[in-house]
Amino acid sequence: MLDWQDIQVFLEVARSERLTDAARRLGVDHSTLSRRTKRFEQKLNTQLFERSTHGYRLTEAGHRLQAHAEEMARHASEAAEGLSDQDRQLSGQVRLGVTEGFGTWVIAPLLAAFGERHPALTLDLLALPRVVNLSRHEADLAITIERPSSAGLVISRLCDYRLRLYASRDYLARHGRPTGRHELSQHRLIGYIDDLIFSDQLNYLEPLLDLSPSAASAAHQALVSQDHERHTPQFSIRSTSVTTQYSAAVQGAGLAVLPCFMAEQHSALEAVLVEEIDLTRQFWITARQEQRRLSRVRLTWEYLRETVEANRAWLMGEPDACLSCPSTGESAE
Repeated sequence: MLDWQDIQVFLEVARSERLTDAARRLGVDHSTLSRRTKRFEQKLNTQLFERSTHGYRLTEAGHRLQAHAEEMARHASEAAEGLSDQDRQLSGQVRLGVTEGFGTWVIAPLLAAFGERHPALTLDLLALPRVVNLSRHEADLAITIERPSSAGLVISRLCDYRLRLYASRDYLARHGRPTGRHELSQHRLIGYIDDLIFSDQLNYLEPLLDLSPSAASAAHQALVSQDHERHTPQFSIRSTSVTTQYSAAVQGAGLAVLPCFMAEQHSALEAVLVEEIDLTRQFWITARQEQRRLSRVRLTWEYLRETVEANRAWLMGEPDACLSCPSTGESAE
């Protein structure tokens, strides 16, 4: 008969694909975890992992066992949840992965009231400049800027949000205000690092500057022209972090495309070329099917949808709109 602790160890290594990551999540030494994994394979008389410098990859037998182990884990989680009165009080942990800017400026303030209403819940907010991997169980829920395509996920459009081009009043006083997109190449710009952009949805500046492949090829041929050199886009700062870009814009480092929910909160920033540059993107909320069925995850999902929808005007940068957070006073369970 299989030992449930062995199954839990196997699942964590399979999900993490790296022994050190799995050991950290399980709270054990990685050498201990390595020995336990080998003992489990010996007990089954089957190799479950291909080991290399790149990590642990499941063998065919490992994939077959993982399917059964995931089902066992789901039933165990549902059974544990059913033992407590979930209508009276929710408990446990909910881990939410979200993009850095949205997580910091929108989700964290909105979750304050949720935490007050459900004090037995622990909320782990992973606000990262990358996509959280649900298939590796990095989180229970994820909010992404692209619609996920993986099978086995529950996916819903969470909201739209608007972005505009911003600069500080100090920058505009020193460098002047662009009168059209054709003048952007004459200004100092702030943006993402091209080869480190984790989503095409963040590639704002390329279309604004007409940096398509054909245009880039023509530009390359024109490098001999001094006039071209004067009009090549100049980035003062590039960063993988939208919060860093925001801070640089506030300090007058250049022009930056920023979400209205960030930029409109600072009096030093001003939107420019509003009629020409008006971008809309979406956020999607996602969970694995088995996690979405858990009461604590389902309630978090529904709370986020409700509170984000209540702030639609603010997310779209409408005049005089502000973030509306639910009261943090205790509510009846």
